[in-house]
Amino acid sequence: MSQEQNTVCPTCNGKKEIEGKCECNSEWRGSQVGDDWQDCQCTPTIPCPTCKGTGVIKAAR
Repeated sequence: MSQEQNTVCPTCNGKKEIEGKCECNSEWRGSQVGDDWQDCQCTPTIPCPTCKGTGVIKAAR
């Protein structure tokens, strides 16, 4: 019978998701939402592509 060992995912450090980042700068305008301009541009939070949102990488022994 094979035993599985789980390793913490190095891409997301076991958090299951990669958090989005925001970049703000008052010298340029990010994007227009309706009539307002937002000074910050943010990337969305996504499930980790390496561990597929589990937080661990399973390796068969």
